[in-house]
Amino acid sequence: MFGQTLKDPSSEFRVRSSEFGQEAEGKTRNPQPATRNYPDKQGEACGVFGIYASGEDVARLTYFGLHGLQHRGQESAGIAVADGSSISIFKDMGIVPQVFDEQSLASLKGHIAVGHVRYSTTGSTRLENAQPIEKPYLKGTLAIAHNGNLINTQQLREMLLGEGIRLQSTSDSEVIAALVAKYAHLGIGEAIRRAMKFLRGAYSVVILTEDKLIAIRDPYGIRPLCIGKLGRYFVISSETCGLDIVGAKYLRDIEPGEMVVINEDGIHTEQAVPLTKLSLCIFEFIYFARPDSSLYGRNLYYARKSMGIRLAEEAPADADLVIGVPDTGTSAAVGFAEESGIPFGEGLIKNRYIGRTFIEPSQRMRQMGIRLKLNPLREVIRGKRLVVVDDSIVRGNTTKKIVRILKEAGATEVHMRISSPPIKYPCFYGIDTANRSELIASTKSVEEIREFIGADSLHYLSMEALVASTRRPYEDFCLACFDGVYPIRIPKDLKITKFMLEKEPSAVE
Repeated sequence: MFGQTLKDPSSEFRVRSSEFGQEAEGKTRNPQPATRNYPDKQGEACGVFGIYASGEDVARLTYFGLHGLQHRGQESAGIAVADGSSISIFKDMGIVPQVFDEQSLASLKGHIAVGHVRYSTTGSTRLENAQPIEKPYLKGTLAIAHNGNLINTQQLREMLLGEGIRLQSTSDSEVIAALVAKYAHLGIGEAIRRAMKFLRGAYSVVILTEDKLIAIRDPYGIRPLCIGKLGRYFVISSETCGLDIVGAKYLRDIEPGEMVVINEDGIHTEQAVPLTKLSLCIFEFIYFARPDSSLYGRNLYYARKSMGIRLAEEAPADADLVIGVPDTGTSAAVGFAEESGIPFGEGLIKNRYIGRTFIEPSQRMRQMGIRLKLNPLREVIRGKRLVVVDDSIVRGNTTKKIVRILKEAGATEVHMRISSPPIKYPCFYGIDTANRSELIASTKSVEEIREFIGADSLHYLSMEALVASTRRPYEDFCLACFDGVYPIRIPKDLKITKFMLEKEPSAVE
């Protein structure tokens, strides 16, 4: 199935020019990125989607699949489609409905597609870092969409540049594409096998050629990737919710180190590199993935509800009402209320339409900060002793603001309950917490954090209770953000930031 000669492409690359609302072929824009405020949450990982379905509108199906994965990235979105002889790509900054319309989807003709929603971890918020990334090679073209983060990006870039290979973006995803293209003369399958041997870090990737859809996952399985079936065709998605939205039936997770190839002959799988150690990021269970998704066969709503039940067992509170910080604290709050017997209610209303915006708020609105996203229900919380359940505290600033607005709205007590242990160590595998100094729990005790956020009490879920809620053993997870034990060795001198590859960091953000 591999090593066959690929057809010469008549490749098209389309990017919408947002300034003029027109389509520009072969051009990209390079806007100054908006100032980024670092929230008290870990940044989502990206979302990838792929489909092989002859006779179907694969661009439209991918559009809806990306809708289902929108929570994993709101900076940019893109779709690449292949028709057997050429690849067309359309991508832009913004969320899925902002990027695509009827005209752009109609321009993407073919029977194979890959899509991507991006949250940046390596490479800044610029259009040239949007995905899918297209890479031509001697006998064809490929397009890739990547979720994860490599820890040896700099070394690989230097190697490729030293061989005269041009790189147009600053993302590690283009490094993956360039490596595959470098060996593509050996056949796309062998090219991917060789590239995977160079890659260190987290990667769940979908790859499109003119006539194939390919999915690969790193040998630790740090980021999720699953496969489903739509009629007699196949769909790849970061999460099962991406399958659900297009009506595909979940088949199984793609195994760590596995390569899945889908073409006109059907589906072919192989262990491209040996499985090293199961190390799924535990934050997929806590926060990243949607509650209607399943991981390791466990529905995430029930896993998070179990975390709340165990929180109530470990840290009961004398209170009148349990509320969750929407949306990812809600499931655990329901569990806490159920176990404690304290009524559950809505005390904070989330504005779900606050996505990425290029409209700068006024100074007064910046000072109000969290009120753009969360607003208290004063009539519900006035005079109440509250248990407030959230999934995590990263820097502490947002939690502090939430406590303050609840008390300003009339809450007499605020007891914070967190459905994860304290985050003490940075992530190098695709989450935007590269500097340990940014993590409040790395330098403060639980009591010091309580004083900082202004809560009447604070309790974190124990590691034992967290892992038990997943119904999987410790050995199946990466828990490095809690215990500092990294499954993939991190070089001591490695300091990853989103902009480590930018030529002029001061001009970025």
